[in-house]
Amino acid sequence: MLYSQVMDNSSEAGSVQPIPVFLHGFLGSTQDWKRCLSYLKSPQSIQVDLPCHGMSKYCEVDDFEGACQQIQLTILAQLKKRKLPLDSPLVLVGYSLGARISMYGISQKSLPELNIKGAILEGGNFGIQAEEDKMQRWEGDKHWSKRFATESMEEVLFDWYQQGVFATLTEEQRELLVEMRSDNLGSQLGCMLRATSLSKQPYLLDALKAQSLPLLYICGEHDAKFRALAEESGLNCKIVTNSGHNSHHEQPQQYAQIVDEFLISLDLAK
Repeated sequence: MLYSQVMDNSSEAGSVQPIPVFLHGFLGSTQDWKRCLSYLKSPQSIQVDLPCHGMSKYCEVDDFEGACQQIQLTILAQLKKRKLPLDSPLVLVGYSLGARISMYGISQKSLPELNIKGAILEGGNFGIQAEEDKMQRWEGDKHWSKRFATESMEEVLFDWYQQGVFATLTEEQRELLVEMRSDNLGSQLGCMLRATSLSKQPYLLDALKAQSLPLLYICGEHDAKFRALAEESGLNCKIVTNSGHNSHHEQPQQYAQIVDEFLISLDLAK
């Protein structure tokens, strides 16, 4: 089972507001949401360390299905532990890899025991359609996987955050991220990178749009790549101002407000 944390500030018994479940991105952990959660008004939330990350670093999976199974087991265990109904309404809030796993779980019906009422997707890639591009991505992920497993974490992280998607980061922000991520285990990161490579992910946008669930795509104002994906997707989209790819980290108060507004907007009677 994966490591998870629960934030519970509920003062009203019997609150029917959905419980947000926060799923971090590659290299991250439950700690990534700490600043955002300090602004969140939602009475309860669950944060999960994904396989091979944080306190779940020794929990390995082979693919997206395995990741979804572990997340489902973990959430059900938390609900049971807190004596909450197992069909408690939930909203997935995923960033990058967490968003991709959320999209996969929703569109492929891989979280069947969870009562998911909606999802917030931050900077998640819908998938690759061209086979040639998939092969190229797989070669790239294998390259990074080998580097994480065989080289010093600091060196690999420094190069990782030089990638185009992180172009809006300042040098100070890069150094902070390298410091934050350096306690990861490289071999485990490589395992997760191979298991959930974008090259192995189905193209999920069409299947997502076919769902009846409310979906909100979030991206940073200066995240050119994912802002374009969001605007072309046809999904409901919110732009976080003065931020790049990692909006919840760069603008936690603004992000928390968006999450709270989405939760309040849901009609649980449906």
